[in-house]
Amino acid sequence: MGGFTWLLNNWFELSQTVGIVGSLALAGYTAWKDERARRISNSIAISEQHQRIWEQLYERPELTRVQMKEADLKTEPVSVAEEVFVTSLILHLGTVYRAMLHGEFVKYEGLQRDVREFFSCAIPRMVWAKIRPFQDEDFVAFIEAALR
Repeated sequence: MGGFTWLLNNWFELSQTVGIVGSLALAGYTAWKDERARRISNSIAISEQHQRIWEQLYERPELTRVQMKEADLKTEPVSVAEEVFVTSLILHLGTVYRAMLHGEFVKYEGLQRDVREFFSCAIPRMVWAKIRPFQDEDFVAFIEAALR
């Protein structure tokens, strides 16, 4: 009987409390769903950008040397087109790295392996050496760790 009396005297406060707790729970759930949707949307956008960059390799045959492990850079130095292509890939990689660092992107497990593979080629190594001083320290550390 005591609980019923308490409920009659405090029903308004109880309903307010339930409403507030319910609103907070709903807001938390909505924020969680929005974060997941944003991360997936960012992943799609980054994948589309990645695809657009790499399409150049197939549309412009003069860029095929970029993927050669041992291109002879003494007899045929890096061309402007090759340097621009590799620089755009490195800038894209920097964007992916920062997005992953800040949780804005679904983590890409094979990223370090891709970095190691990409920079095992002569032209990307040469371009990286040239633009490395202009990159953020944490990004440089990430690349250098992947290359070890």
